[in-house]
Amino acid sequence: MSTQEFNNRLMSYENSLSYFALSLTRDSETAKDLVQDTYLKAIQYRDKYTSDNNIKAWLFTILRNTYLNQVTRLSYKNTIKDESEDSYIIKNTLPENQNAESVINTNDISLEIDTLEDEYRIPFRMFLDGYKYKEIAEETNLPIGTVKSRIFFARKILMERLQDFV
Repeated sequence: MSTQEFNNRLMSYENSLSYFALSLTRDSETAKDLVQDTYLKAIQYRDKYTSDNNIKAWLFTILRNTYLNQVTRLSYKNTIKDESEDSYIIKNTLPENQNAESVINTNDISLEIDTLEDEYRIPFRMFLDGYKYKEIAEETNLPIGTVKSRIFFARKILMERLQDFV
Protein backbone atom coordinates (compact mmCIF):
# COMPACT_ATOMS: atom_id res chain seq x y z
CA MET A 1 0.00 0.00 0.00
CA SER A 2 1.41 3.37 -1.00
CA THR A 3 1.74 6.28 1.42
CA GLN A 4 -1.03 8.14 -0.39
CA GLU A 5 -3.43 5.18 -0.12
CA PHE A 6 -2.55 4.75 3.56
CA ASN A 7 -3.19 8.43 4.29
CA ASN A 8 -6.48 8.37 2.38
CA ARG A 9 -7.65 5.37 4.39
CA LEU A 10 -6.66 7.11 7.62
CA MET A 11 -8.58 10.24 6.74
CA SER A 12 -11.69 8.28 5.77
CA TYR A 13 -12.19 7.47 9.48
CA GLU A 14 -11.83 11.02 10.77
CA ASN A 15 -15.52 11.43 11.68
CA SER A 16 -15.73 8.06 13.41
CA LEU A 17 -12.56 8.74 15.39
CA SER A 18 -13.82 12.20 16.33
CA TYR A 19 -17.10 10.83 17.68
CA PHE A 20 -15.28 8.12 19.63
CA ALA A 21 -12.79 10.63 21.05
CA LEU A 22 -15.61 12.96 22.05
CA SER A 23 -17.42 10.10 23.81
CA LEU A 24 -14.26 9.43 25.84
CA THR A 25 -13.20 13.00 26.64
CA ARG A 26 -16.54 14.85 26.69
CA ASP A 27 -14.67 17.93 25.43
CA SER A 28 -14.44 18.85 21.75
CA GLU A 29 -10.98 20.46 21.91
CA THR A 30 -9.49 17.54 23.83
CA ALA A 31 -11.17 15.15 21.38
CA LYS A 32 -9.59 16.97 18.43
CA ASP A 33 -6.18 16.75 20.08
CA LEU A 34 -6.71 13.06 20.74
CA VAL A 35 -7.58 12.41 17.08
CA GLN A 36 -4.47 14.33 15.98
CA ASP A 37 -2.33 12.29 18.37
CA THR A 38 -3.89 9.13 16.94
CA TYR A 39 -3.06 10.15 13.37
CA LEU A 40 0.47 11.06 14.41
CA LYS A 41 1.01 7.66 16.01
CA ALA A 42 -0.60 5.85 13.08
CA ILE A 43 1.78 7.56 10.66
CA GLN A 44 4.72 7.08 13.00
CA TYR A 45 4.02 3.33 13.36
CA ARG A 46 2.87 2.71 9.80
CA ASP A 47 5.39 -0.11 9.49
CA LYS A 48 3.47 -2.02 12.22
CA TYR A 49 0.31 -1.99 10.10
CA THR A 50 -0.19 -4.69 7.49
CA SER A 51 -2.80 -4.33 4.77
CA ASP A 52 -4.58 -7.52 5.82
CA ASN A 53 -5.40 -5.94 9.24
CA ASN A 54 -8.57 -3.98 9.92
CA ILE A 55 -7.37 -0.37 9.78
CA LYS A 56 -10.45 0.96 11.57
CA ALA A 57 -9.89 -1.35 14.56
CA TRP A 58 -6.20 -0.47 14.54
CA LEU A 59 -6.96 3.27 14.63
CA PHE A 60 -9.58 2.90 17.36
CA THR A 61 -7.12 0.89 19.45
CA ILE A 62 -4.45 3.58 19.04
CA LEU A 63 -6.97 6.26 20.03
CA ARG A 64 -8.21 4.34 23.07
CA ASN A 65 -4.69 3.51 24.27
CA THR A 66 -3.57 7.12 23.78
CA TYR A 67 -6.55 8.31 25.83
CA LEU A 68 -5.87 5.77 28.60
CA ASN A 69 -2.21 6.78 28.71
CA GLN A 70 -3.19 10.44 29.06
CA VAL A 71 -5.64 9.65 31.87
CA THR A 72 -3.02 7.56 33.65
CA ARG A 73 -0.46 10.33 33.26
CA LEU A 74 -2.88 12.90 34.72
CA SER A 75 -3.77 10.55 37.56
CA TYR A 76 -0.10 10.02 38.31
CA LYS A 77 0.44 13.80 38.36
CA ASN A 78 -2.21 14.08 41.07
CA THR A 79 -0.68 11.34 43.23
CA ILE A 80 1.61 12.07 46.12
CA LYS A 81 3.95 9.32 47.27
CA ASP A 82 4.58 9.40 50.99
CA GLU A 83 8.09 8.18 51.80
CA SER A 84 7.28 7.32 55.42
CA GLU A 85 7.73 3.86 56.87
CA ASP A 86 4.21 2.75 55.90
CA SER A 87 4.60 4.22 52.38
CA TYR A 88 1.11 5.56 51.75
CA ILE A 89 -0.10 6.72 48.37
CA ILE A 90 -2.28 9.78 48.56
CA LYS A 91 -4.56 10.92 45.75
CA ASN A 92 -4.54 14.69 45.53
CA THR A 93 -8.01 15.11 44.07
CA LEU A 94 -9.65 17.78 46.23
CA PRO A 95 -10.86 20.70 44.16
CA GLU A 96 -8.87 23.87 44.69
CA ASN A 97 -12.01 25.93 45.25
CA GLN A 98 -13.47 23.70 47.97
CA ASN A 99 -14.98 25.73 50.79
CA ALA A 100 -16.62 24.93 54.13
CA GLU A 101 -20.12 24.87 52.64
CA SER A 102 -19.17 22.34 49.97
CA VAL A 103 -17.50 20.12 52.59
CA ILE A 104 -20.70 20.20 54.66
CA ASN A 105 -22.82 19.43 51.59
CA THR A 106 -20.53 16.55 50.64
CA ASN A 107 -20.77 15.14 54.15
CA ASP A 108 -24.57 15.47 54.14
CA ILE A 109 -24.80 13.71 50.79
CA SER A 110 -22.47 10.96 51.98
CA LEU A 111 -24.56 10.46 55.11
CA GLU A 112 -27.69 10.24 52.96
CA ILE A 113 -26.04 7.58 50.81
CA ASP A 114 -25.22 5.64 53.97
CA THR A 115 -28.93 5.56 54.90
CA LEU A 116 -29.79 3.62 51.74
CA GLU A 117 -30.65 -0.03 52.16
CA ASP A 118 -27.67 -2.33 51.59
CA GLU A 119 -29.08 -3.65 48.31
CA TYR A 120 -28.84 -0.11 46.85
CA ARG A 121 -26.00 1.36 48.91
CA ILE A 122 -23.35 -1.28 48.20
CA PRO A 123 -23.58 -1.23 44.37
CA PHE A 124 -23.98 2.56 44.38
CA ARG A 125 -20.88 3.11 46.56
CA MET A 126 -18.89 0.72 44.37
CA PHE A 127 -20.04 2.65 41.30
CA LEU A 128 -18.97 5.93 42.92
CA ASP A 129 -15.60 4.36 43.72
CA GLY A 130 -15.06 3.76 40.00
CA TYR A 131 -16.03 0.11 39.60
CA LYS A 132 -17.57 -0.86 36.27
CA TYR A 133 -21.01 -2.51 36.18
CA LYS A 134 -19.45 -5.85 35.30
CA GLU A 135 -17.00 -5.66 38.21
CA ILE A 136 -19.81 -4.78 40.63
CA ALA A 137 -21.87 -7.69 39.31
CA GLU A 138 -18.98 -10.11 39.83
CA GLU A 139 -18.18 -8.77 43.30
CA THR A 140 -21.79 -8.85 44.53
CA ASN A 141 -22.79 -12.04 42.67
CA LEU A 142 -25.69 -10.25 41.01
CA PRO A 143 -26.73 -10.14 37.34
CA ILE A 144 -25.45 -7.02 35.58
CA GLY A 145 -29.03 -5.86 34.87
CA THR A 146 -29.83 -6.00 38.58
CA VAL A 147 -26.72 -3.95 39.37
CA LYS A 148 -27.71 -1.31 36.81
CA SER A 149 -31.27 -1.08 38.11
CA ARG A 150 -30.16 -0.84 41.74
CA ILE A 151 -27.77 2.00 40.90
CA PHE A 152 -30.56 3.70 38.94
CA PHE A 153 -32.99 3.38 41.87
CA ALA A 154 -30.34 4.56 44.34
CA ARG A 155 -29.89 7.71 42.24
CA LYS A 156 -33.64 8.19 42.07
CA ILE A 157 -34.04 7.82 45.85
CA LEU A 158 -31.15 10.20 46.50
CA MET A 159 -32.53 12.82 44.10
CA GLU A 160 -35.81 12.78 45.99
CA ARG A 161 -34.12 13.00 49.40
CA LEU A 162 -31.57 15.62 48.35
CA GLN A 163 -33.82 18.13 46.59
CA ASP A 164 -32.41 20.90 48.80
CA PHE A 165 -29.00 20.46 47.17
CA VAL A 166 -30.17 20.95 43.60
